[in-house]
Amino acid sequence: MYYDFLIKIPEKTGKISRNKRGDTTYIEYTYDRKYVPEKKYNVPMRTTIGKLSNDDPTMMYPNPNFEKYFPDIILPVEANNPASRSSCIRVGAFLVIKKIIDDYKLANHLSSWDDRGKGLLLDLATYSIICESNVAQYYPDYAYNHPVLTPEQKIYSDSTISRFFSEITEDDRIDFLNSWNKNRNHKEQIYLTYDSTNKNCKAGDIEKAEYGHPKEDIGAAVVNYSLAYDINNQEPLLYESYPGSIVDVSQLQYLIEKVRGYGYKNIGFVLDRGYFSRDNLNYMDQCNYDFVIMVKGKASFVNGLIMDHKGEFETNRNCAIKAFRTYGMTVCDKLYADDTKDRYFHIYHKVDRESAERAQLENELQRMEEMMNKSKGKDIDFGKKYEHYYELTYHEKDGKRKFYGYKEREDVIEKELKLCGYFTIVTSKKMNASDALLLYKSRDASEKLFCSDKSFLDNKSFRVSSNDALESKIFVEFIALIIRSKIYTQLRKRMAEMAKKPNYMTVPAALRELEKIELIRQPGGNYKLDHAITATQKTILGAFGIDEDSARARALSIGKELMGAAAPEQEEDEDGANEVY
Repeated sequence: MYYDFLIKIPEKTGKISRNKRGDTTYIEYTYDRKYVPEKKYNVPMRTTIGKLSNDDPTMMYPNPNFEKYFPDIILPVEANNPASRSSCIRVGAFLVIKKIIDDYKLANHLSSWDDRGKGLLLDLATYSIICESNVAQYYPDYAYNHPVLTPEQKIYSDSTISRFFSEITEDDRIDFLNSWNKNRNHKEQIYLTYDSTNKNCKAGDIEKAEYGHPKEDIGAAVVNYSLAYDINNQEPLLYESYPGSIVDVSQLQYLIEKVRGYGYKNIGFVLDRGYFSRDNLNYMDQCNYDFVIMVKGKASFVNGLIMDHKGEFETNRNCAIKAFRTYGMTVCDKLYADDTKDRYFHIYHKVDRESAERAQLENELQRMEEMMNKSKGKDIDFGKKYEHYYELTYHEKDGKRKFYGYKEREDVIEKELKLCGYFTIVTSKKMNASDALLLYKSRDASEKLFCSDKSFLDNKSFRVSSNDALESKIFVEFIALIIRSKIYTQLRKRMAEMAKKPNYMTVPAALRELEKIELIRQPGGNYKLDHAITATQKTILGAFGIDEDSARARALSIGKELMGAAAPEQEEDEDGANEVY
């Protein structure tokens, strides 16, 4: 194999020779001399290091042998060869993600896409997982030293990526979700967690970017994004985006309609306290869907229930839920005065929680009193929170209302102190307190998914300036969450089987460890594993059903693909782009 660029023929008197065969002149290098006793002279040992240029007799096209015998001469391979890739390809994490993609048959759910589109979409999802970034500008840098899923291992420029985001249509996204949910067992009893988050978007032309109630308010408009997660099968099922001004509690009914549209019959919802509303619960009843929902501990209709049963179960060992170091009991009652159905209230108490909540309340009261002591005699009006805990005294003089003093509402504070450590879960279906808590705790998977979305996929902000690019990035993000959720669940299952709990079995740590599995380019242009797979890497790969032999075979297969990789796409100058970097 000869490289497709020219270099100057080395000036090595006595070691460089030319050998013309046919129309081609080969440049040979004498690397040794061997003495032949029978002939009593030295025979030169030569090897071809290149072929002569037809236009310039001082220049030649080198081959890999040239690199072997002239290692100090830097070849312009990386700069001038359009088919160049890094001499070190990180392949370990890609092997795991590629297997998940194949197992889920994600490409089959993109039936209307061509191979380039499928590969590019899945590459962007893979890039966001491995590099923990959603900045499309850096995708070519990632692809330079990683395998890709596009045909012929082709690397596309960031301009193409930007255009690609605008080419993904709403029909493409809907078709994927329809296909992803189509072949599931819609009669199976499953529970869905539904949670939402919001993301900052400073671009002024995004229709869904509106000012609302973000969890982290940086003064920017936000776009809301929600996810429905199948607890039983541990997979995200669908997502939706909606304007930032819409509150979460009002969006739930629209999600339920979408779930019904996909044909799911026997399901229940596990919801956070933020979705608790009479309308939502009635709507789930009308759809014959079960629900498991946390209730705020200070809600008035729960307070009385807790106080009525306080002291009945907190130390009763029959009520102990050892897995969570919690005590609980179940009471059947009506949710509202005119409720037509029985609801099951699961009341819990946890000592650790009681200590933490009491300390939090005491600290908050101390902070409020310090603030009020500093404000005596000043024209200031404290809010409802202060009025809840204290009787505030004001004096009016010369038309001004000044703060004078305060007195604790002892009955209110004592009641809240008595409620510290208690929480309640309400279910529509009869079950015991242990099962209800276990079901609600299964929300942790979806909550960690949202946490990983912002922390490990770098999706706190969208970095887009058009509506199409926004929807496409959310779509790519959803596919990345499908893959990352599988990585998380497989690692957790494997760790549960291990006697020790190693710190490398978290998703970020496992990916970092797998990135150390590298293919190194050889002088002939082929790629081979740099070293044997370590015991730690074998453990991680084993969680996904990949043994050492399989990993080596897949890595070498990728190495062969890289030898025939297409030339990377060259960046073009454009007058406009859809992506804000």
